[in-house]
Amino acid sequence: MRRITFWVMSTLTVLVLLFSYHTSRSSVAAVPSSTRQSAATSSSQSGSSGTFVGGEVMTPYGVVQVQITVEGGRITAADAIQVPMADRHDQMINSQAVPIYNSETVDAQSATIDAVSGATVTWEGYTSSLQSAIDQANL
Repeated sequence: MRRITFWVMSTLTVLVLLFSYHTSRSSVAAVPSSTRQSAATSSSQSGSSGTFVGGEVMTPYGVVQVQITVEGGRITAADAIQVPMADRHDQMINSQAVPIYNSETVDAQSATIDAVSGATVTWEGYTSSLQSAIDQANL
């Protein structure tokens, strides 16, 4: 009788622990809203300058948002101001992929950049938000 009671209690304990394990990947790393403010821009397309924030793009793992800096009609900097960082897997992938995406954006001067292997979902959100920022800059 003691063995059965011990076995039932052990099984219940394991089930409670199993069902209380959270697998949600919905949290994101965000930059304070003060850095998301876009700067004033000039009206001419060839010489537009300023900081432009793309739209927030929801991916299965969280929000991706890109900010670009434009000087003289050229993208001089690109930064992902929101990327999914809910767990170690997201952190590992995005800490390697996002700097590559930022660099490729400046090199390509467009949203036509290559995806990093393993970070395709981030790439989809990044390029969508990037195109939104480029459209705001009239490039």
